[in-house]
Amino acid sequence: MVNYQDSKLDRTFAALSDPTRRALLSQLGERQDMSVTELARPFSMSLPAVMKHLDVLSDAGLITRSKTGRRVACRLTAEPMREAVSWLTRYETFWAEGLDRLAAYAEAQEPS
Repeated sequence: MVNYQDSKLDRTFAALSDPTRRALLSQLGERQDMSVTELARPFSMSLPAVMKHLDVLSDAGLITRSKTGRRVACRLTAEPMREAVSWLTRYETFWAEGLDRLAAYAEAQEPS
């Protein structure tokens, strides 16, 4: 059995698996530099809970944080997602071929 381990890729996919973290990343995708308070505003959870989600995103390298005075700003970093997309792209041909075969089969089953 092949033992494929890429802890960086594992952390990226684990971080992206949570809908709250994906929503946080979406916010940062729309506006690059947001404070933790601004990021937490749309969610019905405590600020410490949002901070835990931000910790996971930071550990995965998906965001960076910087502190200026009392304000902690977050910024999206796309490199880990680029690596995840690269990994997924390897399987795109397999998916496309499978879907093409399924479409051909469905078309063949339709009555003329």
